[in-house]
Amino acid sequence: MGDTLEEPWWESAGQTRQRSTNSSSDRSDDESLEEATGPSKVMKPPANNKPVSSKKRKQHTECFPGAEEDQSKDKKEGEGKPKKRRKKKISDILAQSAPKPGTPEDVKKLLKEHFGAKRSVIELEELKLPDACFLPPNDLTHSFSSYLKEICPKWAKLRKNHKEKKSVVMLIICSSALRCLELIKSMTAFKGEGKVMKLFAKHLKIQEQSKILEKDVIHVGVGTPGRIKVLIEQDSLSLAGLKYVILDWNWRDQKLRRLVDIPEIRKESIDLLEIGLIKLCREGSVKLGLF
Repeated sequence: MGDTLEEPWWESAGQTRQRSTNSSSDRSDDESLEEATGPSKVMKPPANNKPVSSKKRKQHTECFPGAEEDQSKDKKEGEGKPKKRRKKKISDILAQSAPKPGTPEDVKKLLKEHFGAKRSVIELEELKLPDACFLPPNDLTHSFSSYLKEICPKWAKLRKNHKEKKSVVMLIICSSALRCLELIKSMTAFKGEGKVMKLFAKHLKIQEQSKILEKDVIHVGVGTPGRIKVLIEQDSLSLAGLKYVILDWNWRDQKLRRLVDIPEIRKESIDLLEIGLIKLCREGSVKLGLF
């Protein structure tokens, strides 16, 4: 039996206690260090310091041959097209110009532009209005009653002498029914005992207007050119006793349009002049005024 050196049991137990004490002290040192400096973290590679953009990321183009070429082609075509300019309306043009009173030359120019390319030289001569047929135009200082008193100082006598039915002494042409009502109210000081009739579509039907004209003696007719033209064509309104025609030339509506600035009303007004009024003006029996 060989001699083997064995540790004494007390020495082994002491070393075990010492090792456990050392390990516990090491752990307590680590814990105290962790409490002082905070928990240890695993080192990570530095992140990008740029802030995340809130904008949407650019969409990726489709990855197939020719996609980029098509997009660049569309972009070039879009850039090459000139922008369409907004067409100026008549209200835009009139808003930039100061109101000017109508003149006889304006009426002559209107007729020339309308009939110039449609009629022969002889026909154009027959449609010309002489200067003698025009009354002094409104210079934008008159009320309607004061203007009528100026151009027709003998109204009371004309009114008393007028006995013809289906006819009027004075015909006033407006662009709308509302404007007709305004002028009828504003001419109270002028008309006196004269009877005024509304000649537009929103008041009465044509048949009812025809019956009134046949039954009563009417001195003043205020209406729109379209309805007046129909009444004349149907022989419900005669031009035999007519002495004055007043065009509501200078008044502008909410869109700054005058009587001649509205295409439909302009055409109806010219048609009304053509069917008999121009002839009467040339003969000297009817005078034309611009209010």
